[in-house]
Amino acid sequence: MEISGFFSALVIGAVIGVLGRLVVPGRQHIGLIWTILVGILAALAGAAIADALDVADTKGVDWIEWLIQIALAAVGVVAVARAKARR
Repeated sequence: MEISGFFSALVIGAVIGVLGRLVVPGRQHIGLIWTILVGILAALAGAAIADALDVADTKGVDWIEWLIQIALAAVGVVAVARAKARR
């Protein structure tokens, strides 16, 4: 992975993580770093799922892939928030 790919993953992960946080109702008590990490993982997993479903490369914007990634980020945000609340 090149340095530009690394920074792209951070930016896309941050966007996906923030969008996932916005989808979840209420306040989540997790920081920006956790949001970015969840977003990066959701972006990678969502891309793999979209590729497996053969919807990763469509004409125009890949809305289905984005929706999968945002849904995974929302689930990840809830999981991390609940895990941190138990401490």
